[in-house]
Amino acid sequence: MSGTSEGPTPAADLDRSAVTESDAITARGAEPRSYRSVFTGAPLAMAVVDREGLVVGANLALGDLLGSEPDALTGRIAADLVDLASDARTWHAYREVLRGRPARLRCTRRLKHPDGQPLWAQVTVAPLRGEEPGTVLLSVADISARRELQARLRHLQMHDPVTRLPNRTLFFERLTAALEAEAYGQGGTGRVGLCYLDLDGFKAVNDTLGHRVGDRLLAAVADRLTRCADEAGRGRVSAPLVARLGGDEFALLVEDSTGTEQLADLAEAVLNAVQAPFELLGQRLSVSASIGVVERQAAGTSATALMQAADTTLYWAKADGKARWTLFDPERNAHRMTRQALASTLRPAIDRGEFTLEYQPLVRMEDSRLRGVEALVRWNHPQFGMLTPNRFIGLAEEDGSIVPLGRWVLATACRQARRWQVDHPGEPPIFVSVNVAVRQVWDSDLVADVAAILAETGLAPHLLQLELTESAVMGSAGRPLQALQALSDMGVHIAIDDFGTGYSNLAYLSRLPVSVLKLDGSFVRGFQYEGEGAPPNPADEVVVEAMIQLAHRLGLTVTAECVETSAQAARLRRIGCDTGQGWLYSRPVPPDRISGLLGVRV
Repeated sequence: MSGTSEGPTPAADLDRSAVTESDAITARGAEPRSYRSVFTGAPLAMAVVDREGLVVGANLALGDLLGSEPDALTGRIAADLVDLASDARTWHAYREVLRGRPARLRCTRRLKHPDGQPLWAQVTVAPLRGEEPGTVLLSVADISARRELQARLRHLQMHDPVTRLPNRTLFFERLTAALEAEAYGQGGTGRVGLCYLDLDGFKAVNDTLGHRVGDRLLAAVADRLTRCADEAGRGRVSAPLVARLGGDEFALLVEDSTGTEQLADLAEAVLNAVQAPFELLGQRLSVSASIGVVERQAAGTSATALMQAADTTLYWAKADGKARWTLFDPERNAHRMTRQALASTLRPAIDRGEFTLEYQPLVRMEDSRLRGVEALVRWNHPQFGMLTPNRFIGLAEEDGSIVPLGRWVLATACRQARRWQVDHPGEPPIFVSVNVAVRQVWDSDLVADVAAILAETGLAPHLLQLELTESAVMGSAGRPLQALQALSDMGVHIAIDDFGTGYSNLAYLSRLPVSVLKLDGSFVRGFQYEGEGAPPNPADEVVVEAMIQLAHRLGLTVTAECVETSAQAARLRRIGCDTGQGWLYSRPVPPDRISGLLGVRV
């Protein structure tokens, strides 16, 4: 009877505690004939083995188990009968027992039954008391049924009951094992790939048709994914592992990946397979999938890191429009990580004083003199350096930190405007323009904040201008409109920033407390000459002139943004634009630079 150890050989159990009387059959205090009768007829397969490891006697049960007469086993090497010498650890433990140490060996072995069927056996070797030192009792218990039950239970534990695919637990086991094998160069490419997919619109199926149809759809998707994996594995060592991770999320793991092209081909095949209509319980259903694809060297990564990258890439696929696959992009991920880092440190940065203001001149077109300034916030980040508003204002609006940040900007700008007024009493005071986000109007008492800051700094209300974007102001009702009206009644000027990019409803402006329009820079950039010496495009000028004239009829003044050349300034001046702002006059500068522009032509 041949025997083999289980896969990676299970560790032998060598118990060095004293062996009790129940650990072995002993002849102490018993008649020899009675002992022989019990030993021979016992249902447990047993053999007595001498200190040399040879079988002294075997019972009928062991003979039946090994397919031999008990007498024929006498003199045989016991270790060969039950495969105890196949691994060093078990062999050493066995020899310890034979040397008379007060210990017991227990191990599991996969043997072959005489009928050719595999047999799982638990082998126990223990000292036989009352006999010559080194004599041991070897017993063999057939545990095949128990092992089969354990295997069935593990299969149930490790597989999804709906799709019968490996579940999240088994998937992570395989992924971890694959990464370890690839990282240590155990005969593979050293790379691993992953397609992480989510069904688009699956919730609607569950909500409208019920979970029974939803489960059938998941099972059908699983079948198609399995076929895709089998096709992808044709001609290779193994096919990708398909698993259901939960809900409508699936994953395909490619061990020994050959590169991104292999993963891209697999993702494309999966997309096509999932998009084909399903016929389920008399229903014709159509769904699509979004897939995040990651492929990389196994060395230096972990299962957690790989899944995080796949989850991020799946999010990109959904954000980009769904029904597509997206490959992991380290640069895009770095930007996302930077964005997260900025978001997590925004509020503390306000308390730490990491923000500063620069000011860009607003110049009166008719005489090129400084009329006011726009306050522009900058973040002097300790890690990423000086950041412009487009890097963090959107984040501040999302998490609500725009409220304390906006309050700080407003107070700082008003304080600076008042300081210029005090330091230059002989010059006409300039106004300061501050950008305000809609969330500041909704999430704080902007009117009270402005009133308190003006009172604290001593700045006159007419020297403060608040800028809101066109899309934020147009259609304002309720609290935002009430706030704007209250600020206007207070004497504060309200300006619409980037005008012309949204609704452009000038008639609606007559019902809003707005006093200034800031034309979006795209209109001014349209004033560029088409070639040296060539005339400008008259259509651009007609549009801007019409907007200016309508604004003036409504009692509004107009500021042009992005004025970069003297030719643009001349044309804006000719058609009646009131104020200009742009690099022709100055870039945003620190407060002390503004002091030098007071009272002079810019």
